[in-house]
Amino acid sequence: MSAYELAQLNIGIIKGPMDSPVMAQFAANLARINALADASPGFVWRLQTEDGDATAIRPFENENQLLNMSVWRDAEALRQFVYHSGHLEIMRRRREWFERMSELYLVLWWVPRGHRPTVAEAIERLQALRREGPHSEAFTFGQLFPAPDAPSGARPIAFDDPCPAN
Repeated sequence: MSAYELAQLNIGIIKGPMDSPVMAQFAANLARINALADASPGFVWRLQTEDGDATAIRPFENENQLLNMSVWRDAEALRQFVYHSGHLEIMRRRREWFERMSELYLVLWWVPRGHRPTVAEAIERLQALRREGPHSEAFTFGQLFPAPDAPSGARPIAFDDPCPAN
């Protein structure tokens, strides 16, 4: 078993306040999808406030920019949740609630088991990915790098995305 877990950050710009009519269906599904993540095999942790989600955390200049951050046992566990659970139906509807992003909005990176990344750490990983492209410290499902303790010779792999970005 690896001494590392996979962290992920994704961001998006919502089309209106969380309590607005345009966001009603997203808000109505949020607790269900978070509970699905929490119960998924390989789920470790997710960023949340006492309200049970991260929608009140707004570290960006744009007040409509939300973030989601979580940690998973490995890439396969995260992939199963993202692309092979009830999460996929919501992700396919994201254009109803989120603006099209012109920059990368998702980053993955390995953290030592037990480490819970900070928002600042996650944003720095996303910025590094935007600056440098995929590398061992910041990558995407499109070019997934192995954990630091993977057997030598392990190379990046790519997962097919059944729900293409933007």
